[in-house]
Amino acid sequence: MEIKEGFEFANIHTKEYGMSLKNRQAPTPEENTITEEVPFMQGSYDFSMILGERIFKNRTLSYKFEVYQKNYQYRKVNEITIKNWLMKHGWGELYDDHDKGYYWWAKCTSVSVTDETNPGRLIIDITFEGYPFMKSKLEEGNDIWDEFNFELDYAQPNEFNIDGNLNINLMNCGSVGVVPTIISDSQMEIMKNNTTYTVPAGESRSESFRLEIGENEMTISGYGNIKFIFFKELL
Repeated sequence: MEIKEGFEFANIHTKEYGMSLKNRQAPTPEENTITEEVPFMQGSYDFSMILGERIFKNRTLSYKFEVYQKNYQYRKVNEITIKNWLMKHGWGELYDDHDKGYYWWAKCTSVSVTDETNPGRLIIDITFEGYPFMKSKLEEGNDIWDEFNFELDYAQPNEFNIDGNLNINLMNCGSVGVVPTIISDSQMEIMKNNTTYTVPAGESRSESFRLEIGENEMTISGYGNIKFIFFKELL
């Protein structure tokens, strides 16, 4: 039986253990709501999007696999091996074949195995806790044409030569704001949303400088080359 899909975790793919995927569940994460009620007022105030985007809790990813093996001893060895592979590691990159070009930052929280003598198989239920968004493996602005997705990706430069002042517009086509890593030849200034950010020479990253969902217009002042490294995140 050909195994077409599964996942890779801690540098091992489920195919290596003969695991055949039967079911996958990746429901959207629960929102982290922040509400306040005022006495004598109908309803309540919802401050969940006070920063401009919805905030989510970690999500659950669930899988069901089957492993066919007539020999009982081999099934028991497979069960022990699979449990140890998944549960001994902490947080890491989970590459699901269903989500080509992306990965989940996740930790396995449960492996439940049912052994069926007839027809001779293991039924394996696996649960991961994961970061709310899956992350692109390729940085924005890459020019790998074979990997370009016309529905989800956006073609744009992410590296610029600055000779005084330059107006640019970076598009974040993900589902959440991201913090880019900036590599600059020299100290520069970025004006964005009426706020000035100082970028030091070399590689830097600051939580105060974010690329919001959609267009991010800014003016860069300085001299030399500057590059923005960021990765799209989707639900």
